[in-house]
Amino acid sequence: MSKVSKIAYKPVGLLLGAAAGALAGFAFKEVWKAVSGDDDAPDATDEERGWGEVLAAAALQGLIFAVVKAAVDRGGATGVRKLTGQWPN
Repeated sequence: MSKVSKIAYKPVGLLLGAAAGALAGFAFKEVWKAVSGDDDAPDATDEERGWGEVLAAAALQGLIFAVVKAAVDRGGATGVRKLTGQWPN
């Protein structure tokens, strides 16, 4: 990929990253609500919640964020290849 194409892809990548974060945050909140029955996931410093609940929430959140980010990044790269004929690096 040319230097100009890489520079042009940067803002697109940033926008995709922001969208992925928002989508993942929404998805986590909905999944947590469905799994736990609680509207809010525990914070690590929430004294009222146990270790298991705090660590389970963190693991689920990490999983969802990683999967959504990978899907959005892959979709963005595929779109760039369709538009430019080159895969972004």
